[in-house]
Amino acid sequence: MSEQVLLVEHEGPVAVVTLNRPRAKNALDNELLGALLETLPRLGADASVRAVLLTGAGGAFCAGADLKNAMGSLQAAGGLDAIMDRYHGIIRAIVNAPKPFIAMVEGPAVGFGCDLALACDLRMLGQDAYLEERFVKIGLMPDGGGSFWLPRLIGLGRAMELMLTGDRVTADRALSLGLANHVLPASDLRAETMKLAARLAKGPPLAYAEIKRAVRSSLGSTIDEALDREKAGQVKLLQSADCMEGVLAWMEKRDPSFQGK
Repeated sequence: MSEQVLLVEHEGPVAVVTLNRPRAKNALDNELLGALLETLPRLGADASVRAVLLTGAGGAFCAGADLKNAMGSLQAAGGLDAIMDRYHGIIRAIVNAPKPFIAMVEGPAVGFGCDLALACDLRMLGQDAYLEERFVKIGLMPDGGGSFWLPRLIGLGRAMELMLTGDRVTADRALSLGLANHVLPASDLRAETMKLAARLAKGPPLAYAEIKRAVRSSLGSTIDEALDREKAGQVKLLQSADCMEGVLAWMEKRDPSFQGK
């Protein structure tokens, strides 16, 4: 019986999703792509899951597309659109999910693996982690949203440098650039990431959904459009049971118990 290429564990309301092809540094082959395409939308729609932690097994996050595995299908030009759509479906599942996604990165996050980490809402890096948009080194361009995320996260000039050179970004540099939220020793990475995920999982699901929608949508819009989205979202949230619970908990000096209603 072959080993599962994607592992899903539930620690209370936190779903831990682990890419499990350690011998290939968790590079994405057809089987792993299919598992992610089935799993991520399902977790995004599951109300019992309040936060998702995405990571890789064996000390690597993701080495990108498994080119050795994919070269055969890449030769069929008519199938390239369909292949790209499968990869993009993973990014869209993360972006469109109404709950926080946290990338916990050890070792390499390279090529599409880098874009996969960038698509998540938060990134926790181990000291040995690195990000690398290495597409250009094999004559390609970023294809998992890197050309979208990087200019918005670190500015046009630095984004162009990383994409045109394909240079490796160490964990400490990623932190200084704003690509990482926190950098931690390997011994602390999982515990601290789980602590953050558990904290977020206790938060208000409806507010998280509106925050993600507003922030993601604002990246290509005017301030007026952003304000309109914020107004629509806030009016909805002000009428929610979660908002009432949050106010009551604040008045009663206790932790709120949000139910996503």
